[in-house]
Amino acid sequence: MKNLILKLKIWKDTRGQDLIEYALMAGFVAVAAGAIMPNVASSISTIFSKIANVMSQAASQGS
Repeated sequence: MKNLILKLKIWKDTRGQDLIEYALMAGFVAVAAGAIMPNVASSISTIFSKIANVMSQAASQGS
């Protein structure tokens, strides 16, 4: 019974939902901007590449 109550509490917990929605919306806007304006697509790609590079460096330094 306690296990069921815990699952119901987790199911109703929506604290992180807004952050996920904003991230999805930002991704959608970036994809739409890249599709509409091809010159923006290369800028978006460069930004995401820089972010990925910084995150991989931080992950390697943190280990």
